[in-house]
Amino acid sequence: MASCCCRSSSFKLAVFSIFSALVASAANNLDQDFDITWGGGRGTILNNGQILTLSLDRASGSGFQSKNEYLFGKIDMQLKLVPGNSAGTVTSYYLKSPGTVWDEIDFEFLGNVSGDPYTVHTNVYTQGKGDREQQFRLWFDPTTDFHTYSILWNPQRIIFSADGTPLREFKNLEGLGVAFPKQKPMRIYSSIWNADQWATRGGLVKTDWNLAPFTAAYRNFKAEACTWAAGRPSCSPNNNWQHQQLDPISHQRLLWVQKNHMIYNYCTDTKRFPQGFPPECSH
Repeated sequence: MASCCCRSSSFKLAVFSIFSALVASAANNLDQDFDITWGGGRGTILNNGQILTLSLDRASGSGFQSKNEYLFGKIDMQLKLVPGNSAGTVTSYYLKSPGTVWDEIDFEFLGNVSGDPYTVHTNVYTQGKGDREQQFRLWFDPTTDFHTYSILWNPQRIIFSADGTPLREFKNLEGLGVAFPKQKPMRIYSSIWNADQWATRGGLVKTDWNLAPFTAAYRNFKAEACTWAAGRPSCSPNNNWQHQQLDPISHQRLLWVQKNHMIYNYCTDTKRFPQGFPPECSH
């Protein structure tokens, strides 16, 4: 990672003051679930573990990972994204297995100039292969308050949601030869970094470092999931997620999001797939 340098205590106090006022009822202590893994002091856990913040400046970004590995479950986290002109920044929140042939389930939030909406980038990797991007513009401002972003992952499907509204469903279609992540336990990761070579309008808009540090905040983590330990999963008592699928109302919400808020779908990109779309696209 980039070189480390510690922020001043006055900056840490400012971040604490901003976000501690926003805490109402945290679900747990983030110290118990996550380790800040890089950033040289730019990642902080505040207010007795109720708020976690990640910051980016010209020298470095920052990131954290979960203490536990998970094999299937429903993962919820509330995020408050970088406000104002966040062009060039990317805040990620994802599940990933280790190794060179990995599985991964991605949320990435691509910043933009003030007043323009964030782009929410989603992807699914299996055995190190992704190329399954879908992108959305949210129907709310994700920078003015905390919103819940969820990943439901069970043996039948993966569902990405925002505040309970599904954005995307990726089904297990192994019968059609489509690989699906179901064997490798994954940790939760999040990071904020500079990606102005591609993130905002294909790299046309660069990061304004005069506005740094850029800070995202996290709270109210919840995992109804199977944790992986000693080579086997241990599942939570609430296992409703194991066979959960979209009910008719949720399916209608999914169609509404994809009609009104999807801005990119790999399954309609003929330039990328001139010989025909991947088989899951027909389902």
